[in-house]
Amino acid sequence: MILPSYFSNTTTLSLQKLLLLSLFTTNYTPDSLNHQNQNNQHSIMEPIFIAQSKLRTELGLHKVKAIPNSNFQRHGTKAYASAINRYGIQPTKPGPLTSRTIRDPSTNWTSGKYAIGALRDMWTSLVEKTGDDKPGEVGAQDQQNDMEYLCEVLIGTPPQKVLLDFDTGSADLWVRPDAFKHAESSTFELLKHKSWKIQYGDGSTASGFVGHDTISIGGLVIKQQAVEVAKHVSSQFSQGVMGGLLGLAFKQINTVYTTLGMRDPQPTPVDNMIAQEDIPKEAELFTSAFYSSRDLQPESFYTFGWIDQDLVKKSGEEITWAKVDNSQGFWLFDSESASIDGNKVELSGNKAIADTGTTLALISDEACDALYKKIDGASYSEQYQGYLIPKTVKVDDLPDFSVAVGEKEFVIQKEDLIFADADDSNYYGGVQSRGSMPFDILGGTFLKSIYAIWDQGNSRFGAVPKIEKTQKTPLPSTEGDGAEKVICSLDKSEVKPVCHVGVTNVCLSDC
Repeated sequence: MILPSYFSNTTTLSLQKLLLLSLFTTNYTPDSLNHQNQNNQHSIMEPIFIAQSKLRTELGLHKVKAIPNSNFQRHGTKAYASAINRYGIQPTKPGPLTSRTIRDPSTNWTSGKYAIGALRDMWTSLVEKTGDDKPGEVGAQDQQNDMEYLCEVLIGTPPQKVLLDFDTGSADLWVRPDAFKHAESSTFELLKHKSWKIQYGDGSTASGFVGHDTISIGGLVIKQQAVEVAKHVSSQFSQGVMGGLLGLAFKQINTVYTTLGMRDPQPTPVDNMIAQEDIPKEAELFTSAFYSSRDLQPESFYTFGWIDQDLVKKSGEEITWAKVDNSQGFWLFDSESASIDGNKVELSGNKAIADTGTTLALISDEACDALYKKIDGASYSEQYQGYLIPKTVKVDDLPDFSVAVGEKEFVIQKEDLIFADADDSNYYGGVQSRGSMPFDILGGTFLKSIYAIWDQGNSRFGAVPKIEKTQKTPLPSTEGDGAEKVICSLDKSEVKPVCHVGVTNVCLSDC
């Protein structure tokens, strides 16, 4: 039996640690966890929770706060344009935005076979139809300000604090040169003959050189991590609070190249946590919990190496697991149904990815059309290239909408079906068409309703519901959750007067 590195400096194991070791080395498989009834699953998960709790205490692991980006502003069409840029979506609904495509010959999106790196290489630009119906280049979409949450990471020696966007839809750890000064880190080692470049459809780019350095995330220290330092950045990336991006997808879509132009994908931080045995088999995972200011305790977070068992227990449900196909670098799982007010829409063979780097939820036209048909007065707007919801519609009148993760459907909070102001009369919907994509993209609109468990070691995605029973619910606006009127906690059907506490608007009864 091979001892985990956790015990490498231990000469005499206490009875307590021997028990812990037995928990670490128990042969739990994804299949054995997926096919248990609830009581059995609880009995299996409990020792894993105990093991992770002990590991957390011994290593001093802690939550990584996901801090709201102070520059983030909700804008429906911009958010949709960002997704088009990100995934090379060819819209199937009419509107000004489209993609000018140069297709990688080894890529076949319609058959579901995607070339490694297609995420970055398949599409060259996003274009906007002009008045004479000819395409023109779309102005910069300000990619960094589309990131809703930022997280603190320590990089280098001595450690430098950098605010990064944690992104499960990409696999690069890149930083702005002013956010991380590599020359001031004694542990930075330049990797010769390697470079990287990320280019978005609106023409914004970031590129530079690659080195190894030590990073720390949530108390876990990772050595020899590939850190991509930007040498050239577009103006969209050269200002603001976001210091870069930390990819949490799979390394197949990492963008590092050799100087000969050959792909040389580097391990992600989670890859290295696993390879360096910083975490045992039962803890080869990370989790995410996103909240908004309408929640009573709006403290979003990630964890690495442990599951917040209190949050799981608070849900009153067992973890639902879905097997992940990571062959193309994404967190891809089966999602073969959706329901609107209890009416199921069968989506045979449908798949979805969970993506913390996308703000909207993008689903098939079939499911999208069915959803908005259930909303009074909702309509598709070619001008805004998206579905709009009239501001006369009350939150309680919105339908219950759920999408499947594996074999279980999870409800999207009604408030998140409304994303942002579109105009004086309408909101831009938080759920929109995925266009040409062969899978759904479940971003923040969906992820705010669940506690997500990204179990990389077992190639599975887990979820439990995470909807606060009591909320202060601001109406959406361009500033996100800050609005002049608040739908109060126990009666969401009626807009009530508000008072001001600092910069937050709250119900009079809560002042």
